[in-house]
Amino acid sequence: MALQPDTDKRNLNHPHTVAIAGGVGGVGKTSVALNLGLTLAKQGKRVLLLDGDTGPSSVTARLGLEAGRDLSGVLEAKYALEEALLTADYDLDILPGVAALHRCPDMDQRDAMTALEALDELERGYDYVILDTGSGTDLPGLHMVASAALACMVVTPDPDSLKQVFSLVRNLRKRGYRRVPSVVVNMASGASQAQSIFQRLDGAVGRHLGDSLHYLGALWRDETLRQSVTTGVPVATLPVSDPSCRQFHTLADMLDVRLSRLPPEKSGVAGYWKSVLRRRHKTELHHQEEIGGRPRSEEERLSAAMDELDSVLGEGVDPMLRYEAFNRFFALLGRNLDADSIEFIQTGLAAMPWEQIPSDDRQHMAAHLRHLADQIAPVEKEKPETAAVSVPIPEPLFDRISLGEQERLVRALREQPADVSIDQLLRALASHGTGHF
Repeated sequence: MALQPDTDKRNLNHPHTVAIAGGVGGVGKTSVALNLGLTLAKQGKRVLLLDGDTGPSSVTARLGLEAGRDLSGVLEAKYALEEALLTADYDLDILPGVAALHRCPDMDQRDAMTALEALDELERGYDYVILDTGSGTDLPGLHMVASAALACMVVTPDPDSLKQVFSLVRNLRKRGYRRVPSVVVNMASGASQAQSIFQRLDGAVGRHLGDSLHYLGALWRDETLRQSVTTGVPVATLPVSDPSCRQFHTLADMLDVRLSRLPPEKSGVAGYWKSVLRRRHKTELHHQEEIGGRPRSEEERLSAAMDELDSVLGEGVDPMLRYEAFNRFFALLGRNLDADSIEFIQTGLAAMPWEQIPSDDRQHMAAHLRHLADQIAPVEKEKPETAAVSVPIPEPLFDRISLGEQERLVRALREQPADVSIDQLLRALASHGTGHF
């Protein structure tokens, strides 16, 4: 068990970080992460698998490993990071509980930074860091995707899987994520179906988000792979000649090609979270500052906060952090929502230079505001007009006349002019005694 690789083998830079994500459970995300990690390790690469999933679908549960210690305890300074590591076949190292990284900003600054420094040091000893993210599109999972250099979305032929992955990509885009995710089509019946599924997803992303995806590869519907979930024996441990194992070697080759075309990584997973902490700490310092040895007034604190916000947003802050900053700002504004707050929002929206953004974005924003307006103050449906008082319509004259015997009727008809109207005819017949009221 190589917890700390030899110094002469350590990376001077960070390893390749790949997040295996899926919008919904049951798509085989954990199987892809585990078998891909084992395949890379089998090829002689140094691989660390960060287990961000929980419950029976986690990597550790899949392998039958007992994760008595995880990253959560490391963050709480209960034990060292190395004590939480587990090792699988081919010296694949596994670190359970990495979803706890989302708690870092709310922890003691010193404890969190100490744990992240240890994680950063650990990462540098590997060629690859694979993140098995949790299912869904919650904020911790989105952070895990954003912390990796490459996001790999796992999708299946199930329509719900396509919808959920689209939602995942859309939520990432809303939070400023601008990298091009890769897609692995799992449980495909063949190459043509896999390509068709990818094209549907890529087309939807292009039409609605104006972006594109990258096709990494496909994994075929495989009974051996399905049974491996039950038996706890990953197909990557089978001989390379086995078709189930061989397809992960092909996927690993495609991953290497994809990673070779990406810019060199400047930071790893720990580096991402350290930047989050530094920005949070910088903001807190400004709140705690005292001017001239006395507590700052509300006016001074507000002015300093605005200066700091203006400075941070002007530095090209990470889009994910900017998203959180604005979310927190509006959450604070909503705590005391009153007439003044509403006026602040109205004034701010009116001051936005809408003419500077593309037409499609303006249309999208306008539609959102209309929808929001309907939620805030639904327009009452117009009440139906009061029904007019019905006035009896006089019964037509010809409904009240009995024309009598046919001979008398024929004789009376002959006496009338050719251009007589029906009403005149009936009145004439009545006056001649051929009918009665």
